[in-house]
Amino acid sequence: MHSETRENSAIELPSDETIAPLPRITLQAFCETPAIAATMQAAVADRRMDKAHARVQMGGPAAAVEAFRSAPTPNIIVLEAVADPATLVSHLESLSESCDAGTKVVVIGHVNDVQLYRDLIRRGVSEYLIAPLEPLDVLRTLSELYVAPEARNLGRVIAVMGAKGGVGASTVAHNVSWAIARNLDASTVIVDLDIAFGTAGLNFNQDPPQGIAEAVFAPERLDSNLLDRLLSRCSDNLALLAAPAVLDRTIDLDEEALEQLLDLLRASVPCIILDVPHQWGAWVKRTVLSADEIVIVAEPELASLRNAKNLIDLSRATRPNDAVARLVLNRVGVPKRPEINAGEFSKALGIDVLSTIPFDAHLFGTAANNGQMIAEVQAGSKATEAFTQIASALTGRGEAKRGRRSLLEPFVAKLKRRKAS
Repeated sequence: MHSETRENSAIELPSDETIAPLPRITLQAFCETPAIAATMQAAVADRRMDKAHARVQMGGPAAAVEAFRSAPTPNIIVLEAVADPATLVSHLESLSESCDAGTKVVVIGHVNDVQLYRDLIRRGVSEYLIAPLEPLDVLRTLSELYVAPEARNLGRVIAVMGAKGGVGASTVAHNVSWAIARNLDASTVIVDLDIAFGTAGLNFNQDPPQGIAEAVFAPERLDSNLLDRLLSRCSDNLALLAAPAVLDRTIDLDEEALEQLLDLLRASVPCIILDVPHQWGAWVKRTVLSADEIVIVAEPELASLRNAKNLIDLSRATRPNDAVARLVLNRVGVPKRPEINAGEFSKALGIDVLSTIPFDAHLFGTAANNGQMIAEVQAGSKATEAFTQIASALTGRGEAKRGRRSLLEPFVAKLKRRKAS
């Protein structure tokens, strides 16, 4: 029912699917039709509901009234109502007698009636939705119950991972981040998750004394102020949460610590690029599959094809309400190397190749050794064009005009003050 006009649209990455994950809540849904029951089941199985404890059952408002006569109510009650408005109001009055303080009620109706909507809102109903619904409609509504209006322009998390080691996923992540920040004028943070061997600091010619290790190994200390101090500024619109790249400890990151870090970043930065190392553990799997976008970087050869297919199949199975993972072919055209062409690669995986990046040993080697991005070494190269294309596709934004003032001034100013001190 909400028809909300978002503010600051110039700094928001336009995507209807940037929906905040729900906190640790309890939810019970009481449905009356198989279609809405199936929609609710799909919604509660979504990645954004991982922390919630939800139950979907049949019976509608009458079953809810009976269920909570002597039982505590959950944080959210979802009711599907097919009866006439008077019967629905009667059930809601009965339900209100046993509802605990703070319980939110969402009603799914089959009648587009403004007067009914106003009456339900006056009676304390949090939202009235009209069937038929998609899972994302439900998720968006539930999420907005727990997100303050001023915080709804959430940052978008993009996970970049190689189909195998050495395919250049980090190089792609860093150059795409640079393109988003510079060409598209969107404030961006790179999170280097390869704590032992990460190269983001080298690639941006940065050597910050602190970085991601301080954020994830001491989560009890992490807040927005500490996070600001840990970020290293690469340019007006680009900051880096660097990896220490030392071997003083083995790395097995805590999933909840990473979630806390990403929640803080979502609240303040439009675009978060995760440079994910090529390894497979519980935290890697959870982090990749919970991102808003997944980018798989592969080379045009058989091992990359097999691994990319496994990752794409997994994302399809576990993220039915999200866009399919994106595929980037890197190091295309290595001299004398037999390669699988992009068309065959695409056909085998069942998805289009987002972009192909040509092999250029001299260009990429020069950039790496100088701590520069490809566009800084050769602005008109095909690789530079590819990174800009990828950035535009991931953000839904065209190239910004040069010289435009950064629209995340507080974020940038805070980093500048920290560096100056």
